Amino acid sequence: MKTDYNIDYLLDLKGEPCPFPAMSTIDAYDDMADEEVIEVLSDCPQSINSIPVDAKKRGHDVLLVQQDGPTFRYVIRVHK
Repeated sequence: MKTDYNIDYLLDLKGEPCPFPAMSTIDAYDDMADEEVIEVLSDCPQSINSIPVDAKKRGHDVLLVQQDGPTFRYVIRVHK
């Protein structure tokens, strides 16, 4: 798959129950610079309803949402 981004941060939250993946992702945005990209891994089923929605509400770009079995992969570009 061709991408126009490089991953700056990886947040592996597999095994963490909801709502911790969504909360941890929001906290990670604070430590990131404008235009940096974070990859978030989560196996929390509710994360599909929170992580991309929260990112968009904050003005970030959701570049990828992918599911592999129980694991979701989110790639988000942060805008400050």
